[in-house]
Amino acid sequence: MTIYKSTDGEHAVKQCYNEVLKLWPVAFESLTLPTRHGETHVLACGDAALPPLLLMHGAMSNASAWLQNIEEWSKHFHIYAIDMIGEPGLSAQVRLPMAGDAYALWLDEVMQGLSLSHVAIVGESLGGWLALDYANRRPEKVNRLALLVPGGVGPQRKFLLKALPLMLLGKWGKRKVREMIFGPEEKNPSATMLKLRQLFALITRHVIPRFDRLPIFNDQALQAITAPTLAIVAGKDVLLNSKATQARLEANVADIKVIYQPEAPHLIRDRGAILEFLLKTTT
Repeated sequence: MTIYKSTDGEHAVKQCYNEVLKLWPVAFESLTLPTRHGETHVLACGDAALPPLLLMHGAMSNASAWLQNIEEWSKHFHIYAIDMIGEPGLSAQVRLPMAGDAYALWLDEVMQGLSLSHVAIVGESLGGWLALDYANRRPEKVNRLALLVPGGVGPQRKFLLKALPLMLLGKWGKRKVREMIFGPEEKNPSATMLKLRQLFALITRHVIPRFDRLPIFNDQALQAITAPTLAIVAGKDVLLNSKATQARLEANVADIKVIYQPEAPHLIRDRGAILEFLLKTTT
């Protein structure tokens, strides 16, 4: 099984990702954990005596999604940034069925490999879905939950119908798709941002996207979330219905705060509230 369109494309993505990791702003340890579905790659950083924090990125991404947050967050937490299986990182290229407990069982093995009995989790998009799924199935293992545009709560938008024609228009079309998801590209970007742009352009070009729709959590599943929870949703999200996400979270999760950013795209850049929330609820 492969998530790449070609061997050359896989090589290009992984080479660029390794170059991005050289820009990681703090010292880190690269861990490779065995699981029933193959190896899972994790970046560990921060003082091991600090509270543990698990980071789960979104689809078509990898642990580099946290590059601009890691320096500040690692001052307060011992961070484990996971390359999710089935995504363009350094973990196994296995996409598990979204229905059922397959991902929770995989994350059980990751937690065991990291010697974690409980943890705070930050999840983005698909990673937010996985974090919610795990907090529902393993409430005793999740003590705090911070979600960026989490999937599986509000309906998905039919974005691929808009994106696929643009993808056929070469570099211009691919750039327009990225801007619809991530927002306009900043002017005069840093060398680090340029390298990140290069990585995600390669991912867009060479990785087969997921076409399966995320299962929607029913009310009972959301009501089973016991951890204090923060969710940040985006008013200009082209992938998810943010208003529906906000309404269902507020109606069903007991200890929830939802921040609605009306001008934000699917990629939430303003993440300051996450650290504030995690520090406030640290025990």
